[in-house]
Amino acid sequence: QVQLVESGGGLVRAGGSLRLSCAASGLAFWNYAMGWFRQAPGKEREFVAAISVTGFNILYTDSVKGRFTISRDNAKNTVYLQMNSLEPEDTAVYYCAAGPIATQGPGYDYWGQGTQVTVSS
Repeated sequence: QVQLVESGGGLVRAGGSLRLSCAASGLAFWNYAMGWFRQAPGKEREFVAAISVTGFNILYTDSVKGRFTISRDNAKNTVYLQMNSLEPEDTAVYYCAAGPIATQGPGYDYWGQGTQVTVSS
C-alpha cells in the first residue's frame, strides 16, 4: 500500500519559514518524480514545485521562485519543501505527489493527505 505522509505545516507570521516533509512508503521512491501542490480555500489546487528522480530537473511555479526550495533524500524516501519569506498568499493545504515525470500538470499517481500552512499578516 502506497502512502505519502506530509508533515511540517503550521501557523507562521509573514516573512517566516517552514519546512515541509513528505515521507513515502510502499513504492520505489527512487523511481518516482515528486511534486508539491497546494489548495487555498475556494481555489483550485495548483502546482508549486517538482523534482525529478535524479534531482537534476526542478520546476517551480513563478510565485514561489527564489523563496521555496524542493529537495529529496532517496535514502530516506523523503521529499522536502523549504519555504522562506512566506506570505499570506501562501496559506493553503499543501500536498505531495509521486509520479513518473516531474511536471506541473497532471500525471501524478499517488497523493498525500495534505498539511495545512497558514501565514498570518
